Amino acid sequence: DMLVLFVATICGIGGTLTAVDNMGQIGQSLGYPQRSVTTFVSLVSIWNYAGRVVSGFASEYVLARYKVPRPLALTAVLLLACVGHALIAFGVSHGLYAASVILGFCFGAQWPLLFAIISEVFGLKYYSTLYNFGSVASPIGAYVLNVRVAGALYDAEAAKQHGGSLDAGGDKTCIGVQCFRKAFLIITAATVAAVLVSLV
Repeated sequence: DMLVLFVATICGIGGTLTAVDNMGQIGQSLGYPQRSVTTFVSLVSIWNYAGRVVSGFASEYVLARYKVPRPLALTAVLLLACVGHALIAFGVSHGLYAASVILGFCFGAQWPLLFAIISEVFGLKYYSTLYNFGSVASPIGAYVLNVRVAGALYDAEAAKQHGGSLDAGGDKTCIGVQCFRKAFLIITAATVAAVLVSLV
């Protein structure tokens, strides 16, 4: 069960963290003005906090009132994150505003749900060990999806735009929807996989 939760977390939190970490570059590549890019970063921070607060209260309410288990709430959050990733992948006009809100909220919402699920499924006897095991999914997911996928594909596209190579002093900026399209299609697919794993 912990392995199932761990895989869902790697894909889910890894994907949203990639979007959060690259929000400035995504805005720049899609041609948004600097003021909008600053707004995206602020929206992510605000909605990250909102996600943490709302998911705690909402999951408690739907569990008590409608007997909806928290893993199903986590699945719904992961499904919502897919919408945000798709908005980035397809470069929808003015879609980055909505993507910032959705992904900020989903990133924040996953943490309280993850730790509540760990305590409910496994109890408190080994909670501190499992808590830290759950937490390590974040850097693993970020490394795989942010560094190995998004970073590598962004650099490859930037190199293509700048004549095939990126020397040490060269311009590493990539402009256009294609800079993050392939990466976020992969991240969307990984998050859909996380949804299926979470349903287990």
